[in-house]
Amino acid sequence: MNAYTWGILVSLAAYLVIGTWAGRRVRHLDDYFVAGRQAPTLLIIGTLVASLLSTTAFLGEVGMAYSGYGALVLTLVAINVPGYIAGALFFGRHLRRSRALTVAEFFGQRFASRRVQAAAGTLIVVGLGFYLVAVTQGTALVAARVSGVSYSTALVIVWAGYTAFTFYSGSRGVVINDTLMFLLFTIAGFVALGCVVAAVGGWFPAVQSLATFADKPGIISWHGMTGPGANWDTPADALTWSVILGVAWSVVVAVSPWQASRYLMAKNEHVVIRAGCGAGASLILLYPALMFCGAAINLGNAHIEPAEGAMIWAAQQLMPTAAGVLVAAGIAAAGLSSATTFLSLVAFSASHDILPHRTTDDAARLRISRWSMLGVGVAALALSLVVPPNIFWITYFAGTVFASSWGPVAFMSVWSRRITEAGAFWGMIAGFLGNVVPKALALLHAVSLPVWADPILIGALVGAAVTVIVSRYGTVSEAEHRYRLRLHEVPAGELAADETRRTLRWPTMLMIAGGLLAAVMVAGYALPYREAISRAGGTDWHGEVVLSLFCGLVLFACGWLARRAVQRRL
Repeated sequence: MNAYTWGILVSLAAYLVIGTWAGRRVRHLDDYFVAGRQAPTLLIIGTLVASLLSTTAFLGEVGMAYSGYGALVLTLVAINVPGYIAGALFFGRHLRRSRALTVAEFFGQRFASRRVQAAAGTLIVVGLGFYLVAVTQGTALVAARVSGVSYSTALVIVWAGYTAFTFYSGSRGVVINDTLMFLLFTIAGFVALGCVVAAVGGWFPAVQSLATFADKPGIISWHGMTGPGANWDTPADALTWSVILGVAWSVVVAVSPWQASRYLMAKNEHVVIRAGCGAGASLILLYPALMFCGAAINLGNAHIEPAEGAMIWAAQQLMPTAAGVLVAAGIAAAGLSSATTFLSLVAFSASHDILPHRTTDDAARLRISRWSMLGVGVAALALSLVVPPNIFWITYFAGTVFASSWGPVAFMSVWSRRITEAGAFWGMIAGFLGNVVPKALALLHAVSLPVWADPILIGALVGAAVTVIVSRYGTVSEAEHRYRLRLHEVPAGELAADETRRTLRWPTMLMIAGGLLAAVMVAGYALPYREAISRAGGTDWHGEVVLSLFCGLVLFACGWLARRAVQRRL
């Protein structure tokens, strides 16, 4: 075995030890599902980011940057960052007040409806089931490429590793390991950037070389590669795609089950708000590093196939062995963290939201949940072995299903007095079908959709319309009305002045970080890009300045919004 294999195996063994230790403290269903509702800010930030940044970030999205679309991915991420702030303030803290074990159970309680809970649980099983397959395959690809073992062997090893400690420890082990993995892959991301940039000649020479890179023209421009042979014909098409997906993912990080469910574990509502701020900042600070790293790998090798293997190639060829081992372990950690989250959520929904409750005994239901998790894991392994891996597109397809099916219903469940049980039920189903059916027809080449008619947008509009129309012809029950009012009652313990002061520091840090990010990106990206383009006789460099300022402005605006909301609502 080589050093890269040992790095992954040692880290996996550490996660198993931690999971076993955490599992010994699981006594009740609350411990297994929501970590006893005692998680502090760091653990919630860690599990929010770790469950989002799977191998899609280090393989799929770095591969997109390597292929010439890193700026579009960065634009997408900048647009979805406000979803963390909106999700924490306008959904997450109200969700926590419900004391539900799952987000699907929250919907069932809110609308006093078992069928709404079952429908939401089914969507979790379907959507996150495919997502689980994608991240399992991605992590196995990493293990196979760095170790030399077959893909199927790596798949079984990876699956056995994350299933073992998730089966035993549930959310308590997941949230601790997620945070360790978050710290590991964040460090690995910046180490990878530093090593790749050093290997290709330094920062400013790399920016200027990529600005005029003949093999992939426009590789670090604000719109990426466009025209014949590219993914999009025009910069307008590329930007439209990025904006639509950015908005969709802002809804995903706000209300999707693998993000919003993290708030159910928070110690209090202040932790929810702080974690939303911290998660948003972590994303927007990490992604410029990942995207530029992916693009810069071209200066070492512009012909890596498939592009999703660019970071693995760089870890083995452009970095010192110790740094390469760290990066390989970090990529594996990104995949494992998402896999553990998705496995636990799918199993929780299968056992708690879909299957009928045949017993109220806590210990018996804990056993049922564990065996359900093992069954889900076996099904995920089987699918991973037969479905061809396509990490980026499977993830984006499965993840955005929740923007269409859950988005309107989730926010309306808290803020609308008129939404009914039937509106919520049919709205979820219509949003799901409105996304999946057009996407399936497009994949089968039965229809050709313009870039602005993305299935994500179609599904969200259909879901929202059906929710409003069906609710208009129904009646809100007294139980639904009272439950919604309780969601807006701020617990007395959340009003402590010292806690509020501590929470207000987080938005302030966001505003400061936004200003610094804009300055660094302008000085380190936009200005050297302009210099290189100008020397080559070009004049089209204004978009890069706008992108740099936009990333910083988003973070500043998020801080301002969070600060205003905390001052007014707590």
